[in-house]
Amino acid sequence: MESSLLQRIEKFLEESAIPPSVFGRAAVGDPRLVGDLRAGRKPGLQLVCRAEHFMNKWRADFRAGRTTQRGDRRTRAVRNAMEAGA
Repeated sequence: MESSLLQRIEKFLEESAIPPSVFGRAAVGDPRLVGDLRAGRKPGLQLVCRAEHFMNKWRADFRAGRTTQRGDRRTRAVRNAMEAGA
């Protein structure tokens, strides 16, 4: 059984550590995308294709070493401060 777009996005968000709003803005120009999908929004074919393309491109870039896991800037700032103090 094929998983829904929301299930694939949720898995991608865990894998990439990209916040939902950042993903929506980068993938399709809509920071509310993930929240709307969680609330029951039905995506059209064009939106599905754009989101899938973004996820596939990010994974290819990650494997090639051209990008890293982003994470939330707030979390990253705390982690960097902790590492600097250690």
